Amino acid sequence: MASIFSKIISGEIPSFKIAEDEHFIAFLDTSPIVKGHVLVVPKCEVDKLFEAEDVYLSSILLFAKPIAKAIEMSMPCKRCGISVIGLEVPHAHMHLVPINTADDLNFTRPKLSLSTSELKEIQEAILRQL
Repeated sequence: MASIFSKIISGEIPSFKIAEDEHFIAFLDTSPIVKGHVLVVPKCEVDKLFEAEDVYLSSILLFAKPIAKAIEMSMPCKRCGISVIGLEVPHAHMHLVPINTADDLNFTRPKLSLSTSELKEIQEAILRQL
């Protein structure tokens, strides 16, 4: 079940990478709902998060924790929200989203269209806080 995320993980498709280890990769969503929206993706190819092996389920929040803190320090927000939806890409993933209101996690809102330079600035701002 190769997805766009599998191609990002393998390096076939470039991304604005935030962090990576043996089990996960985190990168900016290039069609975010707000600036600073990061995707945390298990490297195993599994459609639904709760179908992933236990090592992924028990580790994803620990992997995401410093990223969420870096988002909070680099983006104008009250906190970093989290969401697992998984309908757009058939590869388990978690959204880390800088939020000021609950509506900032509304995935039915129009997506932002950011330039490469804007995405690079956001990536660098988050990376400075890691």
